[in-house]
Amino acid sequence: MGCGGEFCGLRWADLDLDNGTMTIRWQITQNGTQTFEGKPKTDAGEATINLDTTTIEELRAHQARQNTERLTAGDTWIHTGHVFTTPTGTPVDPNDVTDQFEQLTMEAELPPIRLHDLRDGAATFLLTAGYDMKVVQQTLRLSSLAIAADIYTSVLPQLARQSAEDAAAIVLGAHRARRPPRRPKSTQLPAPKAPDLSGGQAEGSNTTAEAAGAADAS
Repeated sequence: MGCGGEFCGLRWADLDLDNGTMTIRWQITQNGTQTFEGKPKTDAGEATINLDTTTIEELRAHQARQNTERLTAGDTWIHTGHVFTTPTGTPVDPNDVTDQFEQLTMEAELPPIRLHDLRDGAATFLLTAGYDMKVVQQTLRLSSLAIAADIYTSVLPQLARQSAEDAAAIVLGAHRARRPPRRPKSTQLPAPKAPDLSGGQAEGSNTTAEAAGAADAS
């Protein structure tokens, strides 16, 4: 059944919202109209997963909504301890979750995807964010690193190219930081010449007295 069945089997006792962890201990499988609860059948089996802050906030909000449903249901509420329940407290069926997910993807005008495809999306996001394959293996609870690499090998070439670009950017950035700044060319104007205080005049010029004599002669 995969991740959908595991979420259907999740119980509040398996969550530690204060420390941000979720332990996968149960899953619900469905055959026709019959549902069965048992241990996970993934290769890695039972595992504890770290939760991000946004998911923790959503789970707390969901818990508050479930408490409201419990009060509304009154005596008809069936306490099972499951995280995801019907309005009367019973666990939701995996097939109903799948149908609702498909309806939501159509309303959002997304390409046809399965609920299980979210697992592959999570791996791609982790790899794109720079985490190595070991983190992907542990998060998705795959039994070996080789299996993780085989499944998500198509993502690796694109990430390898990006890692090369990122490494080059770091090297070039460090080189520019060490290089001394270029001194700008001087735009200063030549200093003006000092005035001639000796009484002499520049060649080709007339003194004031000569200019006055020339005026009288005329």
